[in-house]
Amino acid sequence: MQSATTVLDVIRERGRKGLPLERLYRDLFNPQLFLMAYGRIYSNKGSMTPGVTGETVDGMSLEKIDVIIGELRAESYRWTPARRTYIPKKNGKKRPLGLPTWSDKLVAEVVRLLLEAYYDVQFSDRSHGFRPGRGCHTALNEVVETWKGTHWFIEGDISDCFGSLDHEVMLGALREKIHDGRFLQLIHRMLKAGYLEDWRWNATLSGAPQGGVASPILSNIYLDRLDQFVEQQLLPDYNRGRLRQRNLEYGRIGARIKRAGRRGDQAAVRSLRQQQRSLPSADPNDPDYRRLRYVRYADDWLLGFAGPKREAIEIKDKMREFLRDELKLELSEPKTLITHAVSQAARFLGYELKAQIADTKITRGRRAVNGHIGLFVPRQVIQQRCALYMSRGKPKYRGALLHDQDYSILAKYQAEYRGLVQYYLLAQDVSRLGRLHWVMETSMLKTLARKHQSTVTKMARRHRATIETPDGPRKCIQVIVNRSDGRKPLVARFGGIPLKRQRFADLVDKSPSTRYGGSNELIHRLLAGQCEICESRDGLQVHHIRKMADLKRPGRPEPSAWIKLMAQRRRKTLVVCQSCHWDIHGGRATVSTRR
Repeated sequence: MQSATTVLDVIRERGRKGLPLERLYRDLFNPQLFLMAYGRIYSNKGSMTPGVTGETVDGMSLEKIDVIIGELRAESYRWTPARRTYIPKKNGKKRPLGLPTWSDKLVAEVVRLLLEAYYDVQFSDRSHGFRPGRGCHTALNEVVETWKGTHWFIEGDISDCFGSLDHEVMLGALREKIHDGRFLQLIHRMLKAGYLEDWRWNATLSGAPQGGVASPILSNIYLDRLDQFVEQQLLPDYNRGRLRQRNLEYGRIGARIKRAGRRGDQAAVRSLRQQQRSLPSADPNDPDYRRLRYVRYADDWLLGFAGPKREAIEIKDKMREFLRDELKLELSEPKTLITHAVSQAARFLGYELKAQIADTKITRGRRAVNGHIGLFVPRQVIQQRCALYMSRGKPKYRGALLHDQDYSILAKYQAEYRGLVQYYLLAQDVSRLGRLHWVMETSMLKTLARKHQSTVTKMARRHRATIETPDGPRKCIQVIVNRSDGRKPLVARFGGIPLKRQRFADLVDKSPSTRYGGSNELIHRLLAGQCEICESRDGLQVHHIRKMADLKRPGRPEPSAWIKLMAQRRRKTLVVCQSCHWDIHGGRATVSTRR
């Protein structure tokens, strides 16, 4: 039996060479792939969330993998309808989310591994969503580094993209490269599995399963046709000219500078150079020069065009026609905009994008940023974030945190603050987040003051600290919790993050490496074949908990020996036999005295 790494490497190499895949379905019989899939997704929060059957990752075993593989080999595996729930969106609406059963998640992860290994090496470099080593920052960096001289932004928004993916188009795209009817039939059944809402079955006539493990790679395969259309048709049609024509006025001033230099008139040279630097060296309205650029993140795409607006409108219409005729998708007209790059700001991935034109009065005649794309933090984002910590125009305390420890309060505030700051580190005006820092810090100090019946000033004086950062010392609020068992103290800090632009901030989508050599600690313990409570070797399963805090629930009696064992190891898993697993859930498990 080949290792999972070998299987994926072979498939990846075929994808790199553009060779079709045949007999892919038989790779689903490899237990090593299921162990890799299990090692990748068992720690996800959703792994302990039940679907329609109540099955979760708790109780996972090698026997369950054998059962699934047996059903796949007999072609009798059937996807269970997902349990549908709804999560709120920023605009007040709700997004449907499907909750599959654990077995379906495991099989879908194996399918995703196989498809990603084959297709990812073939995807366009302009696609950044749901791909290893790529993310929002890589897409934004591409715009900043290569889109200089853009006149118009064409912002694209597809109406209900993931819920509208046509199943026949999806299967047609897969058939082009995958010549295995059994594998395609498995994908087809996954798409048609349906969902339960209020315990009534509903058919899925279109779309990829919302919340499904394999949905991201399937949507990328679907939208790769859009990437090919742009790269193979639109870009060749609208890219003309190798270089812009020289700006005649710029050249005339250059000639005058030379003549003034020969005369020795340095005052005239300085004056003329300031005039020249205020002008572009090339003609921005060159009729023989066009540039069209494209980037996509999931279903959000952006086009940058250097040319007249009438051609930008043509490009938008062609994108609409292709999406409607070929991909059966519709553009959201209110959200699909043509934005002037200099006088207006386009929105992409939460940033504002704008072409920068230097003000000669500010830059003293230097052409510093003419035509470069700048990234900015939207003012609306700062206002909305600040509003979460304010009441009646002032920072407020958070009553829900009054019973938490000081360490936990600081850690929660810092996690919320750090996440936003790190996302907007590419912005030129990231320092605007200083307003949010003050609001959150004041809210946090008010929470601590309310908790200790003190004042904000006293809390600030007690916890104020100075730390060293790569950009020099920074002030912050700090709480240190000393531990008596000789371990390092716990430290929670709020602030201390320099609000300074990082030109190449590295923030990519979370996607564990597909390289797997059996190094996962849980898989090693499971394959060791021994119960970690009674040392039995029969019927081993894995006991899972959501989080370590579940071991210390308020009101729980004296912790059992298995709880102490998990706490001592700092693990959310325990490999046990079936009998011990029943005893754990019944509150009867003890650790063998032979350990």
